[in-house]
Amino acid sequence: MWIFDSYHRGTVELWDRDRGSARPLTFRYSPSFCLHLEDPHAHWEMMEGLEGRFRVEERAFETVYGPLDGYEIWAPRGVAEKIEKQTRMAAHLYNVDLRIDQRYLAERDLFPCGRDGESRFDPDFEIPLTSMAIEVEGDPRLSKAVGEVRVRTGRRETVLRGAEGEILADLFETVRICDPDVLLFPDGDLWVPRMAAKAEGYGLDQSLSRTGSFRKMAARSYWSYGKVEHKSGASIPEGRVLIDTKNSFVYREGGLRGVVLASRLTGLSPNLTSRFTPGTLVSNYEVYEALRRGIAVPFRKADAEAQRKVGDLKAADKGGMIFQPRPGVYEQVHELDFTSFYPSIIVNYNLSPETVDGGGKRGFLSSVIEPLLDLRLETKRLKKADPRYRGLDSVLKWMLVTCFGYTGYRNAKFGRIEVHEAITSISRDLLLQAKEVAEGLGLLVLHGIVDCLWVKGGDVFAVSLFKERVEALTDIATEVEAYDWIAFLPLADGFGAYNRYFGRFSSGGLKVRGVFARRRDTPEYVRRMQTEVFEKMGVARSIEELRRVEGEAREIAGRYRRGLEGADPSEMIIRRRISRLHYDKRCVQASVVSAYRRKGVKLSAGMTAGYVVRDARKWEVDAEGDASGFDPDYYGALLEKAWEEAAFVFGFIEDGGG
Repeated sequence: MWIFDSYHRGTVELWDRDRGSARPLTFRYSPSFCLHLEDPHAHWEMMEGLEGRFRVEERAFETVYGPLDGYEIWAPRGVAEKIEKQTRMAAHLYNVDLRIDQRYLAERDLFPCGRDGESRFDPDFEIPLTSMAIEVEGDPRLSKAVGEVRVRTGRRETVLRGAEGEILADLFETVRICDPDVLLFPDGDLWVPRMAAKAEGYGLDQSLSRTGSFRKMAARSYWSYGKVEHKSGASIPEGRVLIDTKNSFVYREGGLRGVVLASRLTGLSPNLTSRFTPGTLVSNYEVYEALRRGIAVPFRKADAEAQRKVGDLKAADKGGMIFQPRPGVYEQVHELDFTSFYPSIIVNYNLSPETVDGGGKRGFLSSVIEPLLDLRLETKRLKKADPRYRGLDSVLKWMLVTCFGYTGYRNAKFGRIEVHEAITSISRDLLLQAKEVAEGLGLLVLHGIVDCLWVKGGDVFAVSLFKERVEALTDIATEVEAYDWIAFLPLADGFGAYNRYFGRFSSGGLKVRGVFARRRDTPEYVRRMQTEVFEKMGVARSIEELRRVEGEAREIAGRYRRGLEGADPSEMIIRRRISRLHYDKRCVQASVVSAYRRKGVKLSAGMTAGYVVRDARKWEVDAEGDASGFDPDYYGALLEKAWEEAAFVFGFIEDGGG
């Protein structure tokens, strides 16, 4: 059995691609939940009532903290919620809010996108799925009509034109004939619900879903790491994988193989893994592992944080270590990076909710992160020789990055803030120890950010010895990158910025962080100017050679300044997240919301909106696609700021700092 889609609709539905054409398999499955009561006798009437209506069995069940005596109850979630109310939250409930198809697979040691006998952690796996690419002309946020559609299968491309009803009929017929397993569809989560609704209006039999039915995901706005995010709704076809290639983070990072790998690891269908964030993926991976191991998953968190004194909280509440650099340009610099630093600490120090206070047994969290970490180290090694593994490595990297954040998330099933604090505490000690090793070898530490250090001085032998000793000391793999030169930029107060720097690798190419060229809201015209300047600087292998390219870099910036008046307004689009829809004061966000309302486009908090500034003094803006002009003074100031970031290097050299 090679499962590529799964869901629950009264029964568990698994779509198999193992023999010829895709086929659905149906399984009856009645999920249960577990209940533990500190004082069962105090709730005997409730238990009698439950036993009279549902199947109830006394049993012990495993949790990460050990076995608990209690009951297994075959009843829906609503019953569990009523138990909470009746016991005034004294009940401890487990396995209540789980995805039924994921649970069915985990309890039988099955997983999607793989066969019996395969390891989920094998980076080499086949994908016996056929695919079709669909692209609709235009932006679904700005146009409600389905216009020209391009369909690609293999090397063959077909363009569908005509009236909307004819285009949809041709599209559905093409899908029906080709019968692909995977639809690769940019903005598919916006177009497909619209197509399904229009098909009904035109009296067409849509074929995007193999059963004719769709599973719905609601749109929502939510807070994440201090920012408002927005997730669009979706209509997910049954028996077919639909990937919104434009808006899927996992697909963007790892392609179809990345989506499939995430499915193998989490026990979720590719339809879900293509839509979930790395944090949701790693959370589901932990849930799947718990179920597979027979560990009950808590419904409500009871161990988010233990009671502590204020002094203890102040001592523990610290993040990763950061050294403030001295602004300047430095030659012959080496950067040492720890590979998957925080996940390695979780594994090496056996950190888990049940072990953080002590205890010799292997912790749940460290044991489930270890194979994920091993797989990441393998894909990181493999991608150096074969670029096919880059996407897998990227997906694993982001899952492991977020596994640290989830240890401190109050609703994480297997999170606890003390684990989060222990990780950062150990990381600070390890970075300080690495700094001491560097200084003991005569190397000058220029900068450090959480899991990496930049050092200057010494020969190749000293740097190699530095890497070797740090790995022996920390038992964590590292990588070293050599720079011909690197520039650390200043803050407004003159001190060094933590995360704004750029430099030339000795192997060629540039590393650029925190500047205009890397920011998501930078207009393309400004980004292009700074990128060209950096590329010109990138030919210089030393400070002396940087001096010689200054004139050419200035000419590039000058050319963009002179060309600003005649530039295309479409290159002036700024894209920013709209945090809310109502503002008391006049500001650019309020103007953006108004501009989109005039177009008849409904924005939601957390959405990213594109706009062009027409008059900065009055904060007048045009929505993306409507701009016929722009404020040259405003964009000229952005060009100047972008130039100043690059020109810092030349000023530093001119002042004798180089």
